[in-house]
Amino acid sequence: MATIKPFRCIRPAARVAADVAALPYDVYNRSEACNEVKDKPLSFLRIDRAETQFDDSVDTYDERVYQKARELLDGMINVGIFVCDEDDAYFIYELVMDGRSQTGIVACASIDDYQNNIIKKHENTRAEKEADRIKHVDTCNAQTGPIFLAYRSQDIINAVVDKTKKETAALYDFVAPDGIAHRVWKIADAADIAAIKGAFEKLDSIYIADGHHRAASAVRVGLMRREANPGYKGDEEFNFFLSVLFPDDQLMIMDYNRVVKDLNGLTTEEFLEKVRENFDVELIGKEPYKPVRRYEMGMFLDGNWYRIMMRAVFLNEHPVENLDVSMLQRFLLTPVLGIGDPKTDKRIDFVGGIRGLKELERRCNEDMKVAFAMYPTSIQQLFDVSDAGLLMPPKSTWFEPKLRSGLFIHKLS
Repeated sequence: MATIKPFRCIRPAARVAADVAALPYDVYNRSEACNEVKDKPLSFLRIDRAETQFDDSVDTYDERVYQKARELLDGMINVGIFVCDEDDAYFIYELVMDGRSQTGIVACASIDDYQNNIIKKHENTRAEKEADRIKHVDTCNAQTGPIFLAYRSQDIINAVVDKTKKETAALYDFVAPDGIAHRVWKIADAADIAAIKGAFEKLDSIYIADGHHRAASAVRVGLMRREANPGYKGDEEFNFFLSVLFPDDQLMIMDYNRVVKDLNGLTTEEFLEKVRENFDVELIGKEPYKPVRRYEMGMFLDGNWYRIMMRAVFLNEHPVENLDVSMLQRFLLTPVLGIGDPKTDKRIDFVGGIRGLKELERRCNEDMKVAFAMYPTSIQQLFDVSDAGLLMPPKSTWFEPKLRSGLFIHKLS
């Protein structure tokens, strides 16, 4: 049984919502974040990445950075840039990209459900990446970036969402500079809240789609608060973390492509010969080749595109081994190109599908030698891996569009 509860939201005033909303903190490096907040005094990135308010002599993880984040957040609340709701509610968050809509429920999920694997993971997390957000959440006393969760579509929830969108005016309705439309509605009716809460209680599995490190950090802060408050009852806000939950039938996972710096000492001819040991290889030519089915990949090498296809003899039913990214790793990247651990090997890089195949060509023309265009992992494959208690290889999924930070804030006390 999943506990997905309404909450008392802190959110931007309607007049400034478009100016406040920001892409997640982890899509930028420090330099990019500094450039992004220039001339954007209301951007929530200033809070999510408060090192942007200091020169480079101040370390990104300096204590002053987290205190500045708290100062900025409190200041924006005090002057009315953010409003504080006085009632517990769910919110509907719709994102539209290239004409495709996905609509989620903004709510708070239980840290116990995370601990007990009702909320399932498909990636490992690293302590050093968690530490920053633990400090940020704890110092701000708030979760400022929602976790992207997925669930198997429920008719009851869909009905409430459809009704609310038809009968209620949107709180926010704007198009961001990247062309993504964002719309938000509030669900405050007691019967609708009960229907949504009850529908989630019937689910025995919810899945982290994106934001594993943010989820782990939020849970860790909650556990820290429990240790500091041994008499806690379980209904305190620190027992829950901010989330947006999307039905599986509305989600799209994009390809997550690979580029490699060299051919591991092989000539082009030697490399192609070794690839042919496990793959069928077809020369396509100069036009970019985007895979159209599982076990098929595009490969860009020396100005030409190839179609490579995994041989059927190597296919199996294992939920991880049978992923396209796993096949590429096991039968080409490791044995042919010598890429052992893609998490640490400096010879490989990853390119989100949102950048397109031309980005793969650009990288090969500038600093890489060979590129691989992948067929996207499906949401069902993500569910299968999570249900089996297994982990996907790194960089297996790229979700678009990205949730904006700053539209919903959950205070821990």
